[in-house]
Amino acid sequence: MSELSQLSPQPLWDIFAKICAIPHPSYHEAALAEHIVSWAREQRLWCERDEVGNILIRKPATPGMENRQPVALQAHLDMVPQKNSDTVHDFTTDPIQPWVDGEWVKARGTTLGADNGIGMASALAVLADNSVKHGPLEVLLTMTEESGMEGAVGLQANWLHADILINTDSEEEGEIYMGCAGGVDSITTLPIKREAIPAGFVTLTLTLKGLKGGHSGAEIHLGLGNANKLLARFLATQAKALDLRLIDFTGGTLRNAIPREAFTTLALPADNIKALNAAVADYTTTLQNELGTKEKNVTLVTGSVSGSTQALTIDSRDHFIALLNSMPNGVIRNSDVMTGVVETSLNIGIVTLTEHQAEIICLIRSLIDSGKDYVVDMLTSLSELAGAETVAKGGYPGWQPDAHSPVMALVRKTYQDLFGKTPDIQVIHAGLECGLFRKPYPNLDMVSIGPTITGPHSPDEQVHISSVGVYWQLLTALLQVIPVK
Repeated sequence: MSELSQLSPQPLWDIFAKICAIPHPSYHEAALAEHIVSWAREQRLWCERDEVGNILIRKPATPGMENRQPVALQAHLDMVPQKNSDTVHDFTTDPIQPWVDGEWVKARGTTLGADNGIGMASALAVLADNSVKHGPLEVLLTMTEESGMEGAVGLQANWLHADILINTDSEEEGEIYMGCAGGVDSITTLPIKREAIPAGFVTLTLTLKGLKGGHSGAEIHLGLGNANKLLARFLATQAKALDLRLIDFTGGTLRNAIPREAFTTLALPADNIKALNAAVADYTTTLQNELGTKEKNVTLVTGSVSGSTQALTIDSRDHFIALLNSMPNGVIRNSDVMTGVVETSLNIGIVTLTEHQAEIICLIRSLIDSGKDYVVDMLTSLSELAGAETVAKGGYPGWQPDAHSPVMALVRKTYQDLFGKTPDIQVIHAGLECGLFRKPYPNLDMVSIGPTITGPHSPDEQVHISSVGVYWQLLTALLQVIPVK
């Protein structure tokens, strides 16, 4: 933490260090929320929580700026919990361990939580720093954004006073976001049957690992490997040839993170072990040849295991493998309206087997509602062929761009005045809460900005130190030039 205390601007980095010290993965934000509420009241700021746990803090305008349009700075309280397989860390009890690596701040073996911890820290830093000039100010911190945007879904009307909302959840300095994709979860369930493992079979594990993982929206176009798909591909070519009996399959932990690892437990005739090892070696070489430019550490390895007495029937095995292997994944279509932006995608995020069924959870994203519907329909049709069922749930709207947004134009001009260059105006293929804010606050003028964060939703997450300073300059300068109401 002492390393962060040497960084500028302060108190942003000190506040971020404190955020890292308090565990706050999705559904476990209570301790951090309580800390922030206590801190706000110590600062003699008006503070309130709503029924879903969102925090709203108000700070009066700097003297002489009371007539400005009221502004809300918005961030979410939770972080994505992902760690390397060799890292011992409980996200519900253990603090994140940030450290400085040259121009970047990283975490030791886990996600850093710069998404959206830096944005949250910047909003709280504005409240703490009386040298920052601003009009009537609110800070809105929402609950459980990463696992369903529950805080934004439950946001009540007539709570905010703001005319303008600045979302702080963007991840590229020099870009201004004025729209984002909507999303919906799909859950596919396939009934399975089990039977006794034949005599003379041995059991072992297959692990596909070493992938980078990452954000299933902002990084879906990068061609990163999906461990669930890659392991299914191997099984599709070898299950029948080597008489592999499938005991278990587990891959991914979050529907909004590209899976880095997948695991399966198999039984096979003892005489086929040599052939399996050769197939594993060949497949690893194939993956390194295909993905090695981006996935330098991808590998498939075997391990020993014992104790299983039952495996999927051959029919259940074949239906499961065929279903997972044939499921689309990644970019479905690029936008015709926004050059270089993904329109529709899906991520096969979590795959599990229980005693009686297989479950495959995907997150579908699209800039247009019909794009989401198309992918749900495609998965439904595929499920019908496999004897499975697909259900869509937890849908949230996209944020439709407004080319005439006054705050977007103001942010662009302020950036140009500060840095002498024009920022990029973008629509992001990721879920921001802004689309959900439209329902209770249809007239809210919104924009999203942030520092440069790479590798979000993976243990490679890092935030660029100097970009945080640039973002802070932009944010504080913007607050000073908000027009009169």
